Amino acid sequence: MKLFLKIFGALLFLILLAVGGFLADIQVTGIPRYKPGNISLSVAVTPQRVARGKIIANMLCDECHMNSQTGRLTGHRLTDLPPEFGVAYSRNITRDSQYGIGGWTDGEIAYLLRTGIKRDGRYSPPWMVKLPRLADEDIYSIIAYLRSDDSAVQAAPVPDSESAPTFLVKFLCHVAFKPFPYPDHPIQAPDPADKVAYGKYVVQDEVDCFACHSASFKTLDEVHPEKTGGYFGGGNPMPGLDGVIVYSANLTPDSTGIGAWSEDDFVRTLREGIRPDGRPLRYPMVRYPEFSDSEARAIYAYLKTVPPLHNAVERNFQDFGAQGADGKTLYHKYGCVACHNESGVGLGDLTRSKVDFPSDSSLKAWIQNAPSFKPLTKMPPFKDVIEEQDYLPLIAYVRQLSHAP
Repeated sequence: MKLFLKIFGALLFLILLAVGGFLADIQVTGIPRYKPGNISLSVAVTPQRVARGKIIANMLCDECHMNSQTGRLTGHRLTDLPPEFGVAYSRNITRDSQYGIGGWTDGEIAYLLRTGIKRDGRYSPPWMVKLPRLADEDIYSIIAYLRSDDSAVQAAPVPDSESAPTFLVKFLCHVAFKPFPYPDHPIQAPDPADKVAYGKYVVQDEVDCFACHSASFKTLDEVHPEKTGGYFGGGNPMPGLDGVIVYSANLTPDSTGIGAWSEDDFVRTLREGIRPDGRPLRYPMVRYPEFSDSEARAIYAYLKTVPPLHNAVERNFQDFGAQGADGKTLYHKYGCVACHNESGVGLGDLTRSKVDFPSDSSLKAWIQNAPSFKPLTKMPPFKDVIEEQDYLPLIAYVRQLSHAP
């Protein structure tokens, strides 16, 4: 018996020593490295590809990489990252050869987009969107856009800020989050005339809608999206810029999802950002004006084929019913805080309101119909949402944010 206990104790000590060594190695080495890809690829930069690439980049890249100070994709701190992931900064992806990706080859960019592996072999953490199933032509379009003369990608000598991922992120990148294999065959998008097939391609392979609108990132199946837990049933807790947790919506054709929504209801919500009940979408969900009318209808057609899940998701719209004429109350009531934060700095910088909109009438016009001034803005048109008597105190409050530190 004593011999058994000695052997058991020695084995337990060795196991603990091995586990401790493994965890210590993770802490020291950090995010793992892999063999860099060596893809031979040369993308022709055509106007058609640049236009298509800009649309995809607006949906996938701008939110994380667009810096409001530089007006370019120079990166910034990801303020809505869950705190257990630590501090993260997106990278400079402009054409700058020293600080951006101007010195990268087309093959290196494609390999990163597909697999998540950078040209130095470093794996990109889970907050970077990977596109393993995106059609080849759409990958080429993104690259063409990044090589274009568009102002957002013009070379900007802005150095990257280093992220500080927690041990949890480092651990997960060693045991759970792995690079995707680079495709060994050509990938083509479905014919847009097949609305269901094309809608499926958009929500699974192009924009990853299922990732946010399923039950949890923990049960995400990137290889087989439809095997994801609670597929499109919503309820995934998403941190907002204001620190409030917002649960993703149920998009299945159930009574607790979009079962009662008409096709026009869905298209207006997706493209304009205004729900059928008149409420604006709440960040992290934003309007997607980049989708054409036909693409939006294709998405609706596919979602109507998804197995319905009965899941009444708490929508966190209690602020919308708030009463009171003071500007701060209205700032919350109409959901401004969700995108602009308490400080006024979020997806848009309201502390610049006196510079961008010198008169109250110009600011009111922007609030009422921002897309008419900037078609691809994420700000919805609030003309039929905000009550007329609320504009004056709301604008006065926005002006106060211009004096905020």
